[in-house]
Amino acid sequence: MKTKYLLFILGIAVFNGCTSNKNDTDQNNGKFTLTANNKKMIKIDTVKMAPVMNELKLPGKVSFDEDKVIKIFPMVSGYVTKVNVSVGDYVEKGQVLAVIKSSEMASFENDMVNTQSNVEIAKKNLSAIEDMYKSGISSEREYITAQKEYQKAVSEMNKVKNIFKAYGGGENTDYVVKSPISGVLVEKFINQSMQIRADNNNSIFTISDIKNIWILANVYETDISKVKEGYDVNVTTLSYPDKIIKGKIDKIYNVLDPDNKTMKVRIQLNNTGNLLKPGMFANVSVIFQEDNKKMLSIPSNAIVFDRNKNYVLVYKSDNDIQLRAVSIESSINNISYISEGLNSNEKVISQNQLLLYNAMNN
Repeated sequence: MKTKYLLFILGIAVFNGCTSNKNDTDQNNGKFTLTANNKKMIKIDTVKMAPVMNELKLPGKVSFDEDKVIKIFPMVSGYVTKVNVSVGDYVEKGQVLAVIKSSEMASFENDMVNTQSNVEIAKKNLSAIEDMYKSGISSEREYITAQKEYQKAVSEMNKVKNIFKAYGGGENTDYVVKSPISGVLVEKFINQSMQIRADNNNSIFTISDIKNIWILANVYETDISKVKEGYDVNVTTLSYPDKIIKGKIDKIYNVLDPDNKTMKVRIQLNNTGNLLKPGMFANVSVIFQEDNKKMLSIPSNAIVFDRNKNYVLVYKSDNDIQLRAVSIESSINNISYISEGLNSNEKVISQNQLLLYNAMNN
């Protein structure tokens, strides 16, 4: 890349040397000739009419995706023997969060042992009656009744097993609390040696999947008409001021906060690398069109600011490049809207134009 720039500058230097003998008329006309090497280093864009976009800046805050927040409640009462996680930890689905010693789990385990025993008894009884039925000693009715009793015992055993499994049954009558999803532990209301009651309305853990997060932005009453669902936004944070995250408004909360008289809008974002943390402040720039207004537009990169004026290099041909002063109405998203100085379908240089500008002014 350095070599290319050196060649570019050298080309300009050669050009300056070659044009030093040209008459004053050509220089006053602001014409400039591109060499073949120089042309490879530039980019040419066309002036065109485009809808005028504007920008509304809103204060916002990073929040959890409430559709991905899971609260875990204790299903049994007991004594907490172990807590394996802390707030802020990333947990995997199925990971053990805590262990609770519970008499209720002992009761479930006893029920499971009893139902297993009942299945064995019903199975032996069915086998004996089946042999007698085949030998003509037992009736068909007795055989059918034994089959039903066996099926009933198996059904009851499976029911108890499912309850025991749902309650996180472990060894030694432990109630094992496992994470139902992968995510970040955002709340913890349980500690070792605590007594837990199943009738408590408070959760013991809250887990959120932060692969996707929400940005909630406040819209002041005077700006409500300027935002609509589907509008593009650029989001920046204090932690990453140079990183622009693009998104769209996907929900408008059509209720004003009674305290600060603002309306909230929501932007859902894919939180790549988990860079955004819930609670962060965010700056939200909403991009919207101004009442079907259109103006001439060019890339902002094409503009050279010098001596309190804005200039562009207008490309007519390789032998005719003109320096033109322009008036800028506004700029947004690397697009500048021109009120004076250019015509539609003219071409401007939008890359390395500063080097050409310097050469033309020497």
